[in-house]
Amino acid sequence: MSSTVTARMLLARYAADVAFVAEVRPATTLDDLAEQTSTAADRLEAAGIQGAEELDTASAALAAASITDLPDQAAHLRHAAHHLTDTTDMVDEYRLMV
Repeated sequence: MSSTVTARMLLARYAADVAFVAEVRPATTLDDLAEQTSTAADRLEAAGIQGAEELDTASAALAAASITDLPDQAAHLRHAAHHLTDTTDMVDEYRLMV
């Protein structure tokens, strides 16, 4: 992922996958994405998918980003992006299970 991470980029890249696991409509805000990511982390962990705890960390970073302004927000978004890296692989594994 590039060094410049925006909320829009994270929503575009991860909202649909996270929403699939959380069984909700894809998030359109950082607050929603943070909440859905936390739910997805719980469900992936319950399914025994390795790396689910990364989504808990991402969720906390997204929540922090939603209440801060630049430049602090950018640091939280980069932190979230780092912990969301394997989301698609985890969701693909989950899809095979359900």
